[in-house]
Amino acid sequence: METINPKIESSWKTIIKTEFEADYFRNIKKILTQEKSTFTIYPNGAAIFNAFNLTPFNQVKVVIIGQDPYHGRGQAHGLCFSVLDGVKHPPSLENIFKEINTDLGYSYPKSGNLTAWAEQGVLLLNATLTVREGEANSHQNIGWQKFTDAVIEKLSREKEGIIFLLWGGFAKKKGLMIDNNKHHILTCGHPSPLSANKGHWFGNKHFSKTNELLVKMGKPPINWKID
Repeated sequence: METINPKIESSWKTIIKTEFEADYFRNIKKILTQEKSTFTIYPNGAAIFNAFNLTPFNQVKVVIIGQDPYHGRGQAHGLCFSVLDGVKHPPSLENIFKEINTDLGYSYPKSGNLTAWAEQGVLLLNATLTVREGEANSHQNIGWQKFTDAVIEKLSREKEGIIFLLWGGFAKKKGLMIDNNKHHILTCGHPSPLSANKGHWFGNKHFSKTNELLVKMGKPPINWKID
């Protein structure tokens, strides 16, 4: 049987080794190989595990859960809600930056690249890690959900004091796998315009609240400022 050996940061590789050996993960690889022969898939292969590579298991302090990658050309690079430098900010990301401006007073940034957050211990995890170009949620049912559920369960079980930011109904469902006796869960509506414009996003103050919790636990706060 083929050994699946994805390029992923070593601590994560150890923690989720059994997932890579599972039949469902072999099926993910098989489907992606088939899909790539017909469709353009985002993000590119090297960036699929970017969230894990930038935020090793032992450094995770905060988890933000997105749904699936952006499906436009040049947008997705393996971190939920994030786009590379020079790429137009999608509406959800615009609303995230507007809330940071209101909450913390930071000016609206030029870049939509959230790598700096990931490097400080913010796991920017999409529940589905790949998508077809132009087709939102097209890979939602190929097995990624099972994989990222396992990631959330491992974080909940093996760590303490993580702050989970669950934005919107989809992310809140993931909260059922988190032990709220060991971790902090902050919830609100999704930052997409559909939710935000109905009053479910703005004013959540999740960024300042996260830092208050981190400081109470004796951990360094996150610098949420993006240039």
